[in-house]
Amino acid sequence: MYDVKPNLIIGFHGCEAEVRDMLLHNPDEFKMSQKPFDWLGNGFYFWENNYYRALEWARDKQKRGIIREPAVIGAVLHLGYCCDFMETQHLRLLSIYFRNMSERYSMLGKPLPENKDLPGQGSGDKVLRYLDCAVIEFMHEEIWKSIQADDIDKQSVRRRVFDSTRGVFTEGVPVFEGAGLFEKTHVQICIRNPNCILGFFKPRKEIDFASWMEGHQAAQMTTDAA
Repeated sequence: MYDVKPNLIIGFHGCEAEVRDMLLHNPDEFKMSQKPFDWLGNGFYFWENNYYRALEWARDKQKRGIIREPAVIGAVLHLGYCCDFMETQHLRLLSIYFRNMSERYSMLGKPLPENKDLPGQGSGDKVLRYLDCAVIEFMHEEIWKSIQADDIDKQSVRRRVFDSTRGVFTEGVPVFEGAGLFEKTHVQICIRNPNCILGFFKPRKEIDFASWMEGHQAAQMTTDAA
């Protein structure tokens, strides 16, 4: 019963400026990612409460010629029934589906997909998560098939359709020599149920509050003197 997340979360999505503006004006016309290497399976991706990582990601895409003008859009999210890979029961659940998928591939004589580094980048992060994506999508598909066949255990919360997936990733180099913390560590959210996206917003730039207060007080004194 604790798999349903009761709180709202702020997520940030790195993208093309044109996409950001489109989502602000037409919030119901977004596309779900269906890449075979999506880290948490197919869906709409957000960096949890991490504006700067989303911007960094978009700028990296710009350097590689994929994005012309990097931008970030924010969203208010409700994760609903969430397959959270920071929780033991969901990691164990995924391992069961991995075994099932492995057996099926073996029977068909097919090799399992593999996680890979980007071509020419041997960072070791293996950012092309073909295997992870395949297993997660296999899990979602098998759960959906069971529901359609109406042969599920009605008392088993494991066999409900997940609204979202969530995971923490230790990516990048150590923040200092010998550290167990890494520069690109983040929490990523993948929304599968569009109803979990409550709304989009354009992130504001942070202001210097002290300077703003000084200016506000000076303007108020001018108004009072008049």
